[in-house]
This record gives sequence, C-alpha cells and structure tokens, in this order.
Amino acid sequence: MALSADRKTAYREGVEIEFPVAASTKIYAGSLVMANANGYAVPGADTAGCKFLGVAMEQADNSNGSDGDKTVRVRRTGVFEFKASSITQAMVGDDMYLVDDETFDETANNNIKCGKLVKYVSATKGWIDISR
Repeated sequence: MALSADRKTAYREGVEIEFPVAASTKIYAGSLVMANANGYAVPGADTAGCKFLGVAMEQADNSNGSDGDKTVRVRRTGVFEFKASSITQAMVGDDMYLVDDETFDETANNNIKCGKLVKYVSATKGWIDISR
C-alpha cells in the first residue's frame, strides 16, 4: 500500500555494510568478498552463482558456525590495490573479474565483476575501483 503520510526512513551511507558469513567460512581482513548462491558472505573466488560484495574491513571467523552466526563488515566503494593475474597498461578503464580473495584479472570463467582497473602497477598488480 502506498504512503498516505510522511515516513521516518532509516538511512546509512552504504559505504560499509555488515553481511552474514557462510557456515564453516573464514574471511580475512583486506580480502575480496562475495555472496554465495544462498546470499552469505564468502571469500572471493571464480565461482558460478556468486556476486561480488566488496572488501572485508575485518576478519570474520565462522569456521565452527552455521550460516549467519558471524557477520563481516565490507566496504562497498573505493579504490584498492590487489594482485592481478596478467594485466597490461592498455586495460586501464576495463572491467576486472574475481580470481580469488586477493586477485583479479581481465577475464575469468564465471565473470564475477569486481571493479574497473584504474591504475596499472605491473602485470601482476593494480588498483581497482570497486564502486558500483
């Protein structure tokens, strides 16, 4: 039903959000994080059915827990330096995809986009803008 009066709406900047962590999972601070097919946070990987969330701002150890027993604070915007598989200067501005929780590349089997290359450092390192 549509509003018929003013509503006090909760608000957040949305830069950092907490996500529930998958069962039997440990996420390291500073790692690339994605949501698995069930919507729980897991370390970044080239896995079908997952969606990129951002960069973990803290460690979350749910190794002995069930889905959602722990949460992880994830930064959803910004420019971060990570390892790369095989990038070139010519790729600056191109979409980049998850390889694992600390690595991106210009291609991947499942093409889970994690940002755009904004600064080339070397063939194996660059800065990606994870902003949406």
